Amino acid sequence: MESRAGVAATPGALPYYVALSQLLGLTVVAMTGAWLGLYRGGIAWEGALQFNVHPLCMVIGLIFLQGDALLVYRVFRNEAKRTTKVLHGLLHVLALIIALVGLVAVFDYHRQKGYADLYSLHSWCGILVFVLYFMQWLVGFSFFLFPGASFSLRSRYRPQHVFFGATIFVLSLGTALLGLKEALLFKLGAKYSTFEAEGVLANVLGLLLASFGVTVLYILTRADWKRPPQAEEQALSMDFKTLTEGDSPSSQ
Repeated sequence: MESRAGVAATPGALPYYVALSQLLGLTVVAMTGAWLGLYRGGIAWEGALQFNVHPLCMVIGLIFLQGDALLVYRVFRNEAKRTTKVLHGLLHVLALIIALVGLVAVFDYHRQKGYADLYSLHSWCGILVFVLYFMQWLVGFSFFLFPGASFSLRSRYRPQHVFFGATIFVLSLGTALLGLKEALLFKLGAKYSTFEAEGVLANVLGLLLASFGVTVLYILTRADWKRPPQAEEQALSMDFKTLTEGDSPSSQ
């Protein structure tokens, strides 16, 4: 369905699901800060509180901002494709920078305390996620933003880009949940099973993390909520199909 002037109408339920995702995401960030402030002493770059920079940065970067970057093509449905691409890429860059700060914080904290690095499943998954995320952004930039990639090459790579984007987001959520559980077990130990207030708050935080991820993925997987191709994109697709025997590219 299209509205006047050829502008595609927004599906009725989409804005409500997007609003729900933002409410959940912001609540996750706020609850992470509250957990660190109430039970972990707060945040600082020096001393014992430096470790707390890590979970806050990872939640902001690799959960909230990554989720928002994935939703760009659903939210900005009628803007120029170039504009949405740039916004999509910039949100991912911001997420990468914030996540890098979180990684530096935890490695520096371990170095100061003499703790071992990269021995837990959480740390292995975390490094894997960060490397995959960086590679995904780098390849995506090369194909979709950097001039030179052919139209047919972009068309063939787009499904893989979408798949790996969603996969990395799921891996990020799983890694965050692993880290949350690890932090609780390290501090609370056997007290975790006695319904300590910190444990209950962190469990609620974990459920909200999962709810944010499910909401984002639901929005992404609704076929009828995909960004419709603009007039100029359709013209390019028709020209491409005329000149080649390949299929015309679909929108994200």
